[in-house]
Order: sequence, then C-alpha cells, then structure tokens
Amino acid sequence: MAIDTRRKSRVLLEGPDRAPARAMMKAVGFSDQDLARPQIGVAHSWIGTMPCNWNHRKLAEKVMQGIRAAGGTPIEVNTISITDGITMGTEGMKGSLISREVIADSVELVARSHMFDGIVTISGCDKTIPAMVMVLGRLNIPGLMLYCGSIMFGRCAGTTGPFANRNLTIQDVFEAVGAYNAGKISAEVLKDVEDHACPGAGACGGQFTANTMATAYEMLGMSPMGWNGIPAVDPRKEEVAFECGKLVMELVNKGITPRSLVTRRSFENAIAGVLATGGSTNAVLHLPATAKEFGLKLSIDDFDRLSRKTPVLADLKPWGNYTAPEMYDAGGMPVVAKRLLEAGLLHAKEKTVTGRTIGEEAQAAPETPGQQVIKSLKQALKPTGGIAILRGNVAPGGCVIKLSGQTKYDHRGPARVFEREEDAFAAVKKGKIKPNDVIVIRYEGPKGGPGMREMLHVTGALQGAGLGDTVALMTDGRFSGATHGFMIAHIVPEAFDRGPIAAIKSGDIVHIDVKKRRLDVEISAAEMKTRLAKWKAPKPRYTSGVFHKYAKTVSNASEGAITG
Repeated sequence: MAIDTRRKSRVLLEGPDRAPARAMMKAVGFSDQDLARPQIGVAHSWIGTMPCNWNHRKLAEKVMQGIRAAGGTPIEVNTISITDGITMGTEGMKGSLISREVIADSVELVARSHMFDGIVTISGCDKTIPAMVMVLGRLNIPGLMLYCGSIMFGRCAGTTGPFANRNLTIQDVFEAVGAYNAGKISAEVLKDVEDHACPGAGACGGQFTANTMATAYEMLGMSPMGWNGIPAVDPRKEEVAFECGKLVMELVNKGITPRSLVTRRSFENAIAGVLATGGSTNAVLHLPATAKEFGLKLSIDDFDRLSRKTPVLADLKPWGNYTAPEMYDAGGMPVVAKRLLEAGLLHAKEKTVTGRTIGEEAQAAPETPGQQVIKSLKQALKPTGGIAILRGNVAPGGCVIKLSGQTKYDHRGPARVFEREEDAFAAVKKGKIKPNDVIVIRYEGPKGGPGMREMLHVTGALQGAGLGDTVALMTDGRFSGATHGFMIAHIVPEAFDRGPIAAIKSGDIVHIDVKKRRLDVEISAAEMKTRLAKWKAPKPRYTSGVFHKYAKTVSNASEGAITG
C-alpha cells in the first residue's frame, strides 16, 4: 500500500477551496512547488536569554536544508524556553518545569493546526528536551528530536586555589558562591570562576538534566544514536542537523511514526542509560511524563527495579570527574549502550529513528582507545545504579534519592524545617546549618510552589561550605542535575496536598535508610495524625495567570508532574 506523504497537509493546501491558505503562504515566499511537497515542521526554542539554545537558529537552517534536499518543504516554528541556571534560587525558577508543558503544548498546537506531515524538534535547555519528545508522542507523525549539544568546559585564568587547573561547569559557579560565603575563597577567585565557567553556546556541561535527557532519548530511539552528544560548537553538529532533515523525510516516505518505534522496553533502555551514567533525578519526572504521551505506563518503581541491577559506568560531573564534551570524545552514549548490551541489560531489538535497532547501534559503537570516562563492566564505578526510590511515613507516595558517587546509605539527624528555598539558603549562608542536620524544604512541590523549583542554590552552597558530606536535605521540590550529596526530592504527597512532610517540626529526628528504601520521621502514627488534623492549607501564591493554571491542573511528582 502506497504511503500518502501529504496525508495531513493535503487537507490544508490542496484544491480550489484552499486558495486562501495558499495565497497567505505565498505572501511569505512559498511557491506552488513548495506547497505541493510534504510540509515538515522544524520546531526549536531559540531565545536571547541563555547560552543553552543559542545555536538553534543555525541548526534549524541546516535541518531545513536537509529537508529541502530530500524533497520536503520545511516550516520553522519557534517557542519559549526558561533556563534553570539563570533563574535558580529566585521566584523565576518556578517557571522552569511549567515551561515543559507550555513548550510541548505550543509545538503541538502549531503542528496540528497547520497540519504538518512530519516534524524535527530541536532542544537545548533542560525542559525543552522532554517537551520536544513528548510532543512527538502526542502528534505521532514521522519525526525525531535533535539536541543542540553541550557547552564546552571552562578553565580559570588563575593557577592557584580550589577551582584552578580543572575543567569548569556551571556547577562550579554555584559551589564557588558557597565557598565564598563560607570565607574559603576570595571575591577575585569567585569572579575568575564566574568569568570562565561558561565559554560559549550550549547546554550545561556535566551529566546534569540536559545531557541526561539528551542521552536518554538516544537510548529511547527518538534521537539518532551519538548525534545528541556532539557539543554545540563542534562543526559536526551542523552536519548532523542537515542529516536530520534528510532522515525525517525517510521517515515520512516510509510512514514511520514515533509510536510505531517506541515501546515500554524502549523506555527501560532509556532508564538504563540514565542509571549507567549517574544521570539527573529529573529523569524520574520526565520519562514517565514522556511515556504517557506515547500511550505507555512507566512508574517510579521501574527506576528502582532497574537501578538494583544496572552499574554506574560513566565517570561524569556533578559527582564524577569528566564533562559532557569529554564523554563525547570517549565515544559517548553508543559506548554506554555497548556496555549495557555486553551486560545483558539492553533490550537490543528495540527500533530507532535511524532504521537500525538499538542493539545494532551499540554493536557499531566506536570507542576512543585509552579513554577513561566510560568504564568497562569489570571497572564499574558502582555495581548498582545512581537512583533509588524511597518510601516511608514521610513519603508514602514515593521520593527519589541520587546515589551516584555516594558511599553513604544511612543518615539520622534533627530536622531543620524551611517553608521555602530562599530561607534555607540564607541559613546555610549564615552558618546556621550544622553537621548531621536534615534540611527540610517544603511547599516547593508542583502545586505548592507552584512549579517545583530545583534546589541547586542550596545544595551548591552546602558543597561550597564543606557540608555536603555531613548533612542531608529533603524536599517536595526538585534537584538540579548538577546537585550532588545526600539529597532527597520529589516527596509525594507534597506539603500543599497535606502530605506528611507538612507535619515535620524542627528538631524531629529524621531517619533515611537507603538499603531498606525508607524515609521516616521518628514520631508515632497518632502524633502524625494529630499534627495533620491541625494543618491548614496556605493561601495560593498565584490566583491568576499561568502559575495558577498550572497549580490547578498538575499531577504529583510520582506521576511526572503532568497536566493532561
């Protein structure tokens, strides 16, 4: 049966009755020949507020050239982006997770309304990446996602001090702030780190959320294996962008849609990739949200089940030694996939947008001789994965802890309760947090924030102050992919939903037992019930606008904080 490559756009652009539509397209330069070809969206998030998406326009132009060369007509679509790194620690950070839904919704609206026959999405900053794959599942038209690439690492100009002579990322700037506030470095050293940590275009340069999700979607099969890992400033990035344009036309001509490629096993491959690279806990939000858009079910417990048997193989920041560009130089995600294949932890027959299976991609992976970034199975950094799911009387609906780089599995100490992130940061800055404390930051969940802020401002300050190994932190908010330490997030139910975290008082003893997968406050069930009975919901911070709308519609973190 022949594939109708214009099944969607034909309705919009063909026949005498559609003359007004064609007339308006001709006003901006489209010809009759252009309108007679498959109409292919090229959606990106170029914006002038950040380095993360700075190359999107260039990449979009290359993608469009590839589409034209392969017989299609590209149509550029631009949408928003919010950067975590700039808004971190402020009220503006509440917009970050919300933007995931807005980006996916906006691209979906254009693609459905203008009846695209196929689509290439280009992502960069954290929330653009899941959003640009979520929309592929929603639309289910031939398509793929290309990540714009990591920023390069920086180097201090100075040659002495704790930040000299090492490869820098934005993580180092946050930790330098903590070190400065603790009196451990001078203002001049802080300025040196600030001036040199981010040398150009691209998303944050460790295995933080952006690179975690970019590599996960290669493992999922919705991005060509190895192409997302190419750094933003590498000339090859534009070359693969051109190839993405040609590739989407192959998918259109064959009628291959995202849902025909991706299965639940594909998502298990993506999770395995996150775990093996010590990736961001934000994957526990984004992959279940993505699965829902593909009509599949994925639970936070799937992460814990797979984590128990997946080794950590890549030595990457924030907890390890190497940056994303160094990971690419070593061979990148294809080599990680090869290791997982060797270990019997990869569903090798799952399909990808390249037309090859993930197993075929893994088998073909070239590895740089002598590289030290991606370890062999015998040299695994940890025998089990970098993420665990905990439950207990504080988090009956679950929460997540990042274990990459951790040797500690138990913590018991007094709670220090804060109702918002800023107050916790101020306490760290003033030296009020002591070893063994358990910092509790609440009313930062999807509804309570609203928007579920990341706590990197606080965790970076703890690391810089030298407290990273001696305190614990728990929140119903999120953590940045750049966070490391004994940190627990995504507590469900959140405080705003009358979750048990709302009942904790400063001085209560909190016990975290990772091996038993428990998070408990040491009070009786009767006392918990009494405290929660007296709880009164705080007034919503927003009563109109997008934040209000989000708080009214968002689900809990264990369900991916989705709105539909």
